[in-house]
Amino acid sequence: MKNLIIALLTCFMVLMGCKQKNNREPGVDSQPEYSEQLPPPANSQSEIKIIPIEHATTVLEWGDVTIYIDPVGGLKSFEGQKPPDLILITDIHGDHFSLETLEELNTEKAKIIVPQAVADKIPSNFTPQIDVLNNGDSKERFGITVEAIPMYNLREEAKAFHENGRGNGYVLNLGNKRFYFSGDTEDIPEMRALKNIDKAFVCMNLPYTMTEESAADAVLQFQPKEVYPYHYRGRPNVSDVGRFKELVNQGNPDISVIQLDWYPNDDF
Repeated sequence: MKNLIIALLTCFMVLMGCKQKNNREPGVDSQPEYSEQLPPPANSQSEIKIIPIEHATTVLEWGDVTIYIDPVGGLKSFEGQKPPDLILITDIHGDHFSLETLEELNTEKAKIIVPQAVADKIPSNFTPQIDVLNNGDSKERFGITVEAIPMYNLREEAKAFHENGRGNGYVLNLGNKRFYFSGDTEDIPEMRALKNIDKAFVCMNLPYTMTEESAADAVLQFQPKEVYPYHYRGRPNVSDVGRFKELVNQGNPDISVIQLDWYPNDDF
């Protein structure tokens, strides 16, 4: 009887020890290693201000955080703007990436999110500021989760402009809002599969990206709440954003098409 009691006590102690160990180390093997996370702004639920600069270049203000997307045009293009906290660059082309502009801007406190092809063109003195995202990757900075979305051409005659895997479109999760910037792309499956987009900035210019019809068809597939046609100057023509709006609203009148002045120095 004594031996039975000792055996039962031993089993009980072993079981309790295992339970305590499990409580101390839940799922240790499955915990990801996160890089440095910057704190969100104090007023993270603030209204988001959208400031079109030109073509693909955009400034967003979200609380205390200022975001530059594809900053080009030199310092003069950003007169009166707050210095950036976060910079997103989509691709290597000159209407999206300008090393001269990066070097002129006050980027002392900025984090810069880029695809590898852009990182390869930026001098090493910027390295501590750079986060390289490949298609499908994400990174949190300043309380904003940035998702890298593929951007590329589908038409055979245009594939050399933007090859699959080189550049990034981006989804920005700003509080409870999701902003999508297409970068240079056609109506690819990855765009069509987007979910829960509040504001979509969608390109349309030939021969580099896509037609108004293709852009509208993609928008009707992923159904953002609002869509902003941008990046619509092509060669030699300018896309008909009125036609784009008409097509979108014929297909779904609940999608708001909002036209901002992306070409303040031109007559369109």
